[in-house]
Amino acid sequence: MAGNTPRVGVLALQGAFREHVQALERLGTTAIEVRTPAELAGLDGLMLPGGESTTMDLLLDSSGLREPITAVVADGLPVFGTCAGLILLATDLEDGTEGQRTLRALDVTALRNGYGRQVASFEAAVELTGDDTPMVGIFIRAPRITRVGEGVEVLASIGDEPVAVRSGSIMAATFHPELAHDDRLHARFLERVTTHS
Repeated sequence: MAGNTPRVGVLALQGAFREHVQALERLGTTAIEVRTPAELAGLDGLMLPGGESTTMDLLLDSSGLREPITAVVADGLPVFGTCAGLILLATDLEDGTEGQRTLRALDVTALRNGYGRQVASFEAAVELTGDDTPMVGIFIRAPRITRVGEGVEVLASIGDEPVAVRSGSIMAATFHPELAHDDRLHARFLERVTTHS
């Protein structure tokens, strides 16, 4: 980590990447928009934002980023995926499109559009583990986590349903914390970034 300020990349091919950049900058982090393999160099962490998971899948190939991102995740770089980013990280995918691939880095099963289409988008109070104050979860064509693998920790839930999880250096949420301007999950991710670096 250069100096005391972590450098966190935000995959900027499609989706809500600008809001993640703003959240990271509010927390005093240097945010780097990542569109090419060269921009992965020297990062202390990586955000995979929401967007359209099938489009992101295609763009990972056309940008040449799939293999480099797979490699840095396998090497233990802290990664935080939200909404479509969770789908990209999941080991298993329900209702994926034909040929859709994931990075198979987080031992969960994700159900695409688990709550329905765009018109079924909603906000809900999300309970954070270890925090008495709920946060607003913004769910836009959100996936659901239908299976949590052994060793995967639930970080946030709605009732009994997990909506944010962590395993090792990987975090993921089914919703969009960056759109609610509540930076607590980003802060938890940065704790992992700073301890890893």
